[in-house]
This record gives sequence, structure tokens and C-alpha cells, in this order.
Amino acid sequence: MYSFEPNEEQQMLVDAVGKYAANDLRPAAHEAEESRELPKKLIGKGWEIGLLQASTPEAYGGFGERSAVTGALAVEEMAFGDLAGAYAVMTPSLFATPILLAGSEEQKKQYLPEVVGGDWRPYTAALIEFAFDFDANALRTSATLDGGEYVLNGEKAYVPFAKGAEAILVYANLDGQTQGFIVPKDAAGLTVSEEREKLLGLNALPLYRVKLDGVKVPVSNRLGGEAGHDFEPILASMRVASASAALGVARASLEYATNYAKERQAFGVKIAQKQAVAFMLAEMATEIEAIRLLTWEAAWKLDTGKADAATEAYLAATGAADMAMMVTDRGVQVLGGHGYIREHPVEMFMRNGRGFAMLTGLAIV
Repeated sequence: MYSFEPNEEQQMLVDAVGKYAANDLRPAAHEAEESRELPKKLIGKGWEIGLLQASTPEAYGGFGERSAVTGALAVEEMAFGDLAGAYAVMTPSLFATPILLAGSEEQKKQYLPEVVGGDWRPYTAALIEFAFDFDANALRTSATLDGGEYVLNGEKAYVPFAKGAEAILVYANLDGQTQGFIVPKDAAGLTVSEEREKLLGLNALPLYRVKLDGVKVPVSNRLGGEAGHDFEPILASMRVASASAALGVARASLEYATNYAKERQAFGVKIAQKQAVAFMLAEMATEIEAIRLLTWEAAWKLDTGKADAATEAYLAATGAADMAMMVTDRGVQVLGGHGYIREHPVEMFMRNGRGFAMLTGLAIV
């Protein structure tokens, strides 16, 4: 049975992330959203906490071991501060963690020390495709073997920091299976859109379209080497990360709405004393707690190699997407007319919360 109490190392990490989220991410979130730009110093400070480094063994340049549970705790805490900032800090994990989970020994030795060593640099991954029936297990982007090379063709959407990325881990359909391919920044046929994606939320996070027109990579650049890899644990780790981020955003909305309700007075009493508002806040808290337990269980099953870990991760991600939308919508409702004003963050929480149903692949634990 897994424990509900973080161990000492986990608690230290969560505390460090929590301070960064409260003291740095949250104060900068509004301006970053309005200006559509995250300060480099802000990202760098989050990188210095060492989330990825603590998940990478010493042999590959880090100082710890990967744990999905620890990652889930940290992602929730960071997203509580600001979702766009959290995703920005964790973008290099999209490249490094799949290599750690499924890469060949040569790939681990070649790429992981480069990513985790030194300052934050834009290593990223491209999974999502711009299609209403997008399915991570049935991608339209294709990979075909041609002699000693794989040829990649297709288009990816919502790729964080694609412009200027050192390398991109591109997921493509190879004979009906989703496989990752390491594409260097100077690869012929790789084109990144000039304009960033324009979305309802996450405006501070630079997301781009990426086109692959006959991009050739050697067989050694297939994730896992010539033999390839199992995509299921990678996708499950992305879903746990998405669920954890949704928890952070929902928790932020609940906290802000609760504090507002305790201060806002109407008809001679605080609105938190009104039964309709109190019940609403209680339901928000209940949904958050339920999804948190589901997410922790999925993460624990990933760490312990349980056979149904992928199923639990899927349940956590889909449940979290619905929960985030409900909680953040009610956060706006509690504030009434003020909830619609951009000076209050609940409207941004709601806009960001709407994306969890479609943006799996922007974080990984």
C-alpha cells in the first residue's frame, strides 16, 4: 500500500517548488500572460531547483532517481503558481525523460548530460497533431525506414520552445506504432512556424507548429535504438503530469475563490456564509481531493511497474480535465462580476483549465 505522506526528500523538494511558485511564478503570471512572454530569469530560477536533475541518475549527469510520485507532487506545486511558467521550466524534461525511460545506453550517455548539466536550454518534444480526432496511438506523422535512415513526414502542433530548440523528440507512426525520433535543430526539411500558436490560455508559453518534410535521421536516433521502445509508459507519464498540473491550477482557483468569499460582503454578511457559495466551495474541494488520490495512485503504479498503470493514468488525466474545468468555472462564479475582470487571476485559471482535455504532451513526470 502506498503512503499518503511524502518522504523527507520529497517534502524538501515540494517545499522548494512551493516557495518558487508562490514568490516568483504567481507574482509574474499576470504580466507574462498579458505580454505573452516569460522572463528568462524566471525560467532559470525554476530550473535551478533541479527537478529534472533530481530525476536523473548520477551516471548521466544528475543526482537522483526518477520517481513519478515525486514528479506529480512537484508538478502540482509548480502549476499552482502558474501553468505556463511550470510548463516552461519543465520543457527540457519532454526530451530527457523519455530518453531516461526508453532510450538506449548510447542515447542516455550522449544527450542526458547535455540537457541536465548547466543552464536551462530549449530541448523539447513534439507529440500533438492539429486534428479533431488526434490520437497519440494513431499518429498521422509518419516514419518510414529507407536504408539506414528513417524519413519523417507530417506536422506537429503546440510544440513548446520549438524555435531555437537544440533538438526535438518527434513522435511518429512507424508501422502502426508510435515511436520517438531525435531530430537535431539543423535537420533538412524541419520547419518551425514563424508565428506562435494563438490559444485561449497559456499565452506566456511559446508554442509553435513544426513541419517535417522528408526529414532524415539515422537509425541510431530512434528512441531506444534500432529495437525501438514501448510508448505506453511514456504516454502514461505524460497523463500523470497533465493530471498533476490540472490539480495545481484547480487548487489555485479554489484558494483564491475561498479567500475572496471570506472577505467579500453582501447583504451584511460574508458571501462564504451563504449556503449556495459554501456548498460550491465544498464541492470544488471534494473534486480536487478525489482526483489527487487517483493521480497519486497512477504515479505509484508507474513507479512500481503495475500492469494497470497506463489505465490508471488515463483515468486520472480524463478525470482531472473535467475537474479542472468545473473547479475553475466555479472559481469565476464565486467572484461574480469580478471573476470576469482580468485583474483577478480566476479568469486565467479557467482559460488554462480548458486546455487540459487537449494538451497532453506538454509535461511529463
